[in-house]
Amino acid sequence: MDLNGLRQFLVVARLEHLSRAADELRVAQPSLSRTIARLEHELGAPLFDRAGRLRLNDAGRLFRGHVERSLGALDAGRRAVAEAADAGVGTVRLASETFLTLTGPLTAYKRAHPDVEVELRWTPAEEMARRLRSQDVDLCVASQPVDAAGLESMQLLDEAVVLATPLDHPLAGRASVTVGELAGEPFVVARRGHWQRRLLDRLFGARGLTAKVACEVDELVAIADLISAGLGIGLVPDMARHTATHTPLTWVPVDAPDCRRRLTLFWSADSHLSTAARLMRTAITDWNWENPRDDA
Repeated sequence: MDLNGLRQFLVVARLEHLSRAADELRVAQPSLSRTIARLEHELGAPLFDRAGRLRLNDAGRLFRGHVERSLGALDAGRRAVAEAADAGVGTVRLASETFLTLTGPLTAYKRAHPDVEVELRWTPAEEMARRLRSQDVDLCVASQPVDAAGLESMQLLDEAVVLATPLDHPLAGRASVTVGELAGEPFVVARRGHWQRRLLDRLFGARGLTAKVACEVDELVAIADLISAGLGIGLVPDMARHTATHTPLTWVPVDAPDCRRRLTLFWSADSHLSTAARLMRTAITDWNWENPRDDA
């Protein structure tokens, strides 16, 4: 088994498609097929089911976990040696569903440590635990539950999620609204998998309702502007009151105890964090999340 072949296996396992994996790796597909076949021969077991579409099987998933952890440990060793040789603080790799929430602590961090290389990687919550355990990233910030096996965590913020409406909306100015009152209202929402979308679906599903989606966006920064333009209403974290001051909106509390966001920082319990990653962890955990303007 060679390292290059193992890295190629991880790409095929992630994409479950030989031609797309070959394109990403910039290798010929027949060569990639031989690499996977040779790996399976060495292991004495198939790693993929090939009936129709290529699918990673149970053995493949088991092997992928070991390969990710092994290559992650190797890469961590390289970074540790480089950090010691350079007598510097190194690089930090931070993953999150959105970096809008982290603008404040990231700005303060770069101001305090201008020579540190910061790598930001958008990652859906369901991928965070795997990426941390494989040491593909150092830190993750999530607004929804993450499989915490083998991870350490610290809650940064527990805040209400409120309803944002245009100024002239019938619900504007209300003291509060129930989820039932929102049935039939058009919503401006984030893409599927994002915490805001999952919260909306969970709130409605728990009450036997289905949210009416008028506009689904990838650009989260555009949600407030689209609501203000009258395209619908939306659920936004209470923190948005501080960041959307330029957008004319009204904010209405939702009368539901489960309409909240819990922002949490995660890192692997077993990994060696570089000096840069430890400094980033401190910067994020020490940030004044309740009153972010006080840290600006």
